[in-house]
Amino acid sequence: MGNCLTYGNGCCMCILRCPSFGPRVSITQKAGKSDIMGKRKDGAFGAFSGSGKLEKGSLSDEIRQQLDEYGVAVIPVPKEEIVPEKLDLKVCQQYALTEYAENIVLLDTGYAKIMTPFFPLESLRRVPGFENARYVDPYAGGKGNSIRYLSVAERENTMKATGIENIFCGGEKSGLFVGHTEAISTGSLAGHNAVRYLKGMKLLELPIGLAIGDLIAFANKNLKKEEGLMTRYTFAGAEYFKRMKEKGLYSIDPEEIRERVKRYGLEDIYSEKLI
Repeated sequence: MGNCLTYGNGCCMCILRCPSFGPRVSITQKAGKSDIMGKRKDGAFGAFSGSGKLEKGSLSDEIRQQLDEYGVAVIPVPKEEIVPEKLDLKVCQQYALTEYAENIVLLDTGYAKIMTPFFPLESLRRVPGFENARYVDPYAGGKGNSIRYLSVAERENTMKATGIENIFCGGEKSGLFVGHTEAISTGSLAGHNAVRYLKGMKLLELPIGLAIGDLIAFANKNLKKEEGLMTRYTFAGAEYFKRMKEKGLYSIDPEEIRERVKRYGLEDIYSEKLI
């Protein structure tokens, strides 16, 4: 809870459940290394998680119908309730667009996922359709959200923690990455190389001619710059998506991507059984 009290708006009883299980522990710090802390544009450490969950049953019939039918609902925010400054707090900078300040954007994930770090409940309930809105995660989503990127490990592009022989990391532990795809991409390489390490094999470093390899190397290089600590890296948008397109790495053609991987001799590399 100390991280959220220090760098956020207090403990909001998020999914981490620190009161039940205790504070987060960094294995790399326990091994004697110093972790990196991400920053916001104003220089403060960490970043607010960018969304919360509302109970769908607490919303109006009209909003629920939109979510059930389209999977998304966009409701304009009254002018007096627009707070554009919240966009700079978000982890997901690909969503730090004016439209997300001027509208309540809901996604149907079973709950109604509200795409903002927090929204004061008394203000939210003044918006038509939200008169009885109720947060389910974080419980205090009207006040704040969980704080992330306070304990990023220094690592090599093989995903091995720098200066530690047998620790590999992925996802947010391995850089200022955002998203499931990024966690899967970095985590798959970390797991693969952990097995290679056990077998005494050379560790795999993905080439920068592949989007995953370039993301891993680019994010790692930028962590050494002050402005790099304020950037978030994702295939889904923001700064890295522009870079991916500029370098000709962005494609939605599976065959084109497969051919690119094949040229580097890496096709089905993770399918090979090493042990």
